[in-house]
Amino acid sequence: MDNTVLFEENQYLGRDKAWISVRLILALFCFIAFYITSENDLISQQIFFGVGCLILVITVVMMYMIQFRTLVKKQHITISGLWSSRLVKINLSNIQKVEKKPYSKFFFNNPVYNLHKNGHIRFYAEGNDAVWITEKNGLIYVIGTQKQDELFRAIKNEISPNV
Repeated sequence: MDNTVLFEENQYLGRDKAWISVRLILALFCFIAFYITSENDLISQQIFFGVGCLILVITVVMMYMIQFRTLVKKQHITISGLWSSRLVKINLSNIQKVEKKPYSKFFFNNPVYNLHKNGHIRFYAEGNDAVWITEKNGLIYVIGTQKQDELFRAIKNEISPNV
């Protein structure tokens, strides 16, 4: 049994540019409110400053929090999630089709792990690209990735090594 890792990628919870922008705008609002609040209202100033700092700290912590890890090995694809999430294994011998497509047409996409919706199972943390995997039984996996070409190539080479 060969456990050689052909592809590995970590997806982080807080690195989606759209949601980073939202959190930074909220922090900026708090700091502006801190600045324009009158000096007689010290409690409000302290609350605005504290909330702004808290938002920045949460943003930094989320940037290093792994949402899921994708591994492609010889016989299967393993997607392991954050803390108590279930381990998902996709057997490479059951794969019928692999495609490179955009993850979604929307600008804002919430991070998801093992979301079953509309006949698709979605895994997404950041970016616009995804690899769509269709199994022989019709089940479709959508795996959002920053390294679309590498993930596609690793899967394609394992399901059809002679091509």
